[in-house]
Amino acid sequence: MTSETITAESAGTWHLGDLPVRRVGFGAMRLTGSAAFHLGDPSDRERSLAVLRRAVELGVNHIDTAAFYFSSLRSANELINSALAPYADDLVIATKVGPYRDWSGEWGTSARPEDLRGHVEENLRQLGRDHLDVVYLRRMRQDSIAEHFGALAELRAAGLVRHLALSDVEPRHLAEAQAIAPVVSVQNRYGLGFHDPATDALLAQCRAQGIAFVPFYAIAGEAGPRGAGTAHEEEVRSVALAHGATPAQVRIAWTLHQGPNVLAIPGTGNPDHLAENVAAGALRLTDEELARLDGARRG
Repeated sequence: MTSETITAESAGTWHLGDLPVRRVGFGAMRLTGSAAFHLGDPSDRERSLAVLRRAVELGVNHIDTAAFYFSSLRSANELINSALAPYADDLVIATKVGPYRDWSGEWGTSARPEDLRGHVEENLRQLGRDHLDVVYLRRMRQDSIAEHFGALAELRAAGLVRHLALSDVEPRHLAEAQAIAPVVSVQNRYGLGFHDPATDALLAQCRAQGIAFVPFYAIAGEAGPRGAGTAHEEEVRSVALAHGATPAQVRIAWTLHQGPNVLAIPGTGNPDHLAENVAAGALRLTDEELARLDGARRG
């Protein structure tokens, strides 16, 4: 398959609350360097800006970011602001709150409920917005999320946040949050290279309720923030060869085949990889190919 003329429209659309988004979006984590956070070399600023602008040109209207996405020289939110502001009316920017990194990049104590307003305001400042479209509460191992989610619900009522979402949660946390305020999306680690039965159950729960499910590390798998994974590479390469596609495109396509509510947010700082990732939305896998990949994942 070729990538040059395929846009994000080929993947179809879903809604984050009342906000329509194309099912292939863009994750901003890898904009800041060769690996996430401080794990790699800082990116070239102009190249990162060009990737963001090209993503929008290719029809991407869903960008996933966070204030804690930064390397020693680059901030994902600052890059998004510089490249895309003033923002298009249909562009949806989702961010996360909860984790905290200090100026040196070290992970600090995660937010208490009363800290979340500061986290939201920091994202507003960096992005140059007067409200945030979607804010994920990223759970940091706490057993109950009620106090934290309740604090975000208050910020939603105050007009700082349009829609609320959850990240790194279990099925019980979704129910806990829904008793407080609507949840438009759930973001958990999920993909061919990572199998967690609890997350599979959560995906089924979201599918049944029409809630968006947005996997992170869908390409990276076991490699996580360091880059693309290699789990089940033989099966993936076989399917890729049959379609004239790349292994990364097959991993994205498999993700999108898990349900119409599943959104992909592959991230990259490489313009060529960006075009390939967007084009993966047009890749249609056969039932036999899906069954083969499913079997490898469960095996």
